[in-house]
Amino acid sequence: MRIVSANAQGMEEALHVLQNGGLVAHATETCYGFACDLTNPDAVTKLFAMKNRPANQPVSALFFSVDEAKKWVLWNERVEELAKEHLPGPLTIILPLKAEMIGKIFPTAAVSSHTLGVRISSHPVAQALSQEFGKPLSTTSANLHGEENPYSLEDLQKQFSDDAGSDFLFLDLGTLKKNPPSTVIDLSGEEQTFRRLGSTKP
Repeated sequence: MRIVSANAQGMEEALHVLQNGGLVAHATETCYGFACDLTNPDAVTKLFAMKNRPANQPVSALFFSVDEAKKWVLWNERVEELAKEHLPGPLTIILPLKAEMIGKIFPTAAVSSHTLGVRISSHPVAQALSQEFGKPLSTTSANLHGEENPYSLEDLQKQFSDDAGSDFLFLDLGTLKKNPPSTVIDLSGEEQTFRRLGSTKP
């Protein structure tokens, strides 16, 4: 694990790691999260192995804006209402992928997915990474599956060794405020389903 400050130089290093299929732990408005290139299946496989996450449990996608998300998923009036009220912010919305995007993005490490969790973070570091990278990034807590969410470098070091690899970079922004995770709403079917209740109350 390489540790750099979340300044301009650190952001450049993070983008280089992402472009080369690596993982970046960065600040969000909820906790530190893992980013990788969701259009690179090798990077996604690496992410799932690092987290020890079950291969059939999808991660969500980080976008810079609603307009960017709309290029990948099917939008509707209910999503538009939620987006206007809560995005950017700690809300994840699961939507059907556009038919032409299936097989171009890999929210799981095992099976092809026809849905995608959409996240548009209000944190400036997450926003900058997603904007500069220009492709969907993963967004999932930077922890081992089932373990505590990380809010500092010390939290990560309890779960990941410092020799985790040069393609694992930590953008250090100090200790984050302990906020609840994002609320997850599934709008991929006819009914609205809450998959997780977090800090956002739609």
